[in-house]
Amino acid sequence: MTVTNIAHALGLHMHQPPGNLRLLIEASPWEAEQIIRCYERVVRYAEHFRDVSVLHVGFSGVLLEQLLDPEVVARYRTVVDIPAMLDRYRRATNIELVGTGYSHPIFPLIARADWAEQLARGRALVERAFGRAPRGFWPPELAFTMEMIPALVKAGYDYVVVDGGHVRPADGMSDVLRPYLACHDGACIRVVPRDRALSGAQQSGLEPDGFEREVCLRAARSPRPREPRLLTTWCDGENGVWLRQTHEQAGFFGHFFAPQMARWRDGESMIRPVSLGCYLDAFHPRVHARVQAGCWNIDADVGAELSRWTGSRMQRAAVAELARLSERYWSLLRERREDDDDGHLARARQLILEAETSCYLYWGESWLPYLYQRLEAAARTLAAFAGEDGSAPPPTYRSNDLMLTDAEV
Repeated sequence: MTVTNIAHALGLHMHQPPGNLRLLIEASPWEAEQIIRCYERVVRYAEHFRDVSVLHVGFSGVLLEQLLDPEVVARYRTVVDIPAMLDRYRRATNIELVGTGYSHPIFPLIARADWAEQLARGRALVERAFGRAPRGFWPPELAFTMEMIPALVKAGYDYVVVDGGHVRPADGMSDVLRPYLACHDGACIRVVPRDRALSGAQQSGLEPDGFEREVCLRAARSPRPREPRLLTTWCDGENGVWLRQTHEQAGFFGHFFAPQMARWRDGESMIRPVSLGCYLDAFHPRVHARVQAGCWNIDADVGAELSRWTGSRMQRAAVAELARLSERYWSLLRERREDDDDGHLARARQLILEAETSCYLYWGESWLPYLYQRLEAAARTLAAFAGEDGSAPPPTYRSNDLMLTDAEV
């Protein structure tokens, strides 16, 4: 049968670890230019197809801090006018902004006491940069657990995108082409399954004819072909040759996005672009689902799911030390009553949150020094706040084979 009621929510996720835009413009100017142009390209194509297109775009908080940094603005001015670009995002009504964690943490791996601040800071920076609050949430690396739902709802989110392979509907019918309702500890949120295979194609290469055929075939073979079908595809917006391609006709926007939007504009496509916020308001999902704890890449139990960030002994040790130092911070905050006139607690807090970025665990053990550098500084700052004896300094976390020079850090 022919399926014509197919909606498509297209999302792009943007993130750079703390300070990376400065480092790149100094060490790898061409890569820096490719990345910064990715952010501008999104809003330019959204403006060009403002009558038909919808894009969902999420920026991590630490990336937005860099884009708001006057030094970064000055260093990239010859490539992109960053303040003008951010203002264009503000005015692009066909871009639905999506929130994520402030420093792009793997939420199931960080201290739960840190969840609220990671959510609040990330959301506040979206509001600061763009003048509007996000309704939807993109879990960094799609690392999600049901326990996050109350925190997301309390932070102001009403839908969350998750990996479709982990959604277990209560009616037993696995269907990634529809949203669900997920509840935990009395809080409920709309859940939008991401199609893993087509998202992978979005990341690496698509062409309109093949996309149309595949989506229509999937919809026709889905459990509910006569119901409205919602396809959600999402990928990193600045990673890979396809997205970074400066010869735009050979990349995502020139080769796929523009022709696909032109098809819809000309009435030649059965796949209509939609805003998830608007779609969910109209659809009101009622079928409940449980989402298995996991991330974007593997169908397995939670341990294997997060093995990218916990696969080695040293990665697991770093995760444990992050949790220990976070608890140290919260303990001092609870127990000490004097004013933090020197800003020790605030400085330590910033370092701990930055250390929680997923990037420092993602590359096996090679980026652990960036994490440990922050933990060392945070531990010393907390010790200073607590008035501990300077003759007994906090432990040194870095091992010899992980140590970076000051220049490398």
